[in-house]
Amino acid sequence: MTWSVTGQQHISKNCLVCGIENDFGLHTKFYETKEKELVAIFTPHDKLQSYPGVLHGGISATILDETIGRAIMMHYGQESFGVTIELNVKYKKPVPLGVELKAIGRITNDKGRIFQGTGELLLPNGEVAVSAEGKYMKRSINQIAQDDFLDDEWFEGDGEERVEITA
Repeated sequence: MTWSVTGQQHISKNCLVCGIENDFGLHTKFYETKEKELVAIFTPHDKLQSYPGVLHGGISATILDETIGRAIMMHYGQESFGVTIELNVKYKKPVPLGVELKAIGRITNDKGRIFQGTGELLLPNGEVAVSAEGKYMKRSINQIAQDDFLDDEWFEGDGEERVEITA
């Protein structure tokens, strides 16, 4: 599968998923696509291990939760978030460490304050290793974080331009 990139989402300093200054984080980059799917790209490191060489299942759930929850930004802007109400995860294959992975998220139902979405964590060969579906409450970043977060910790991605992403 190939996605046409339309933009890159904001990242932060300390977030476990996207924080560039979080030594234990995933340092994920998020790309919005013409196909209205959000593609997250990250490389899990050995501090996130479960079994030898395998990503912990909780981290797989975390990246999918974040990716599905952020998919709402494609529809309402960089200051919209999804706060998780419910997340159901299905583990299909072990997820390796030390290789670039992609998580895909999309909105499947948007009804005012509540929205639903689905996502998949893809292995380097494009196979689905983990899938999830969730229900979220739509919130403005101002309802979640302090004003100094927007000023000091919420900023444009690294500017790494991508025209397309391939699974």
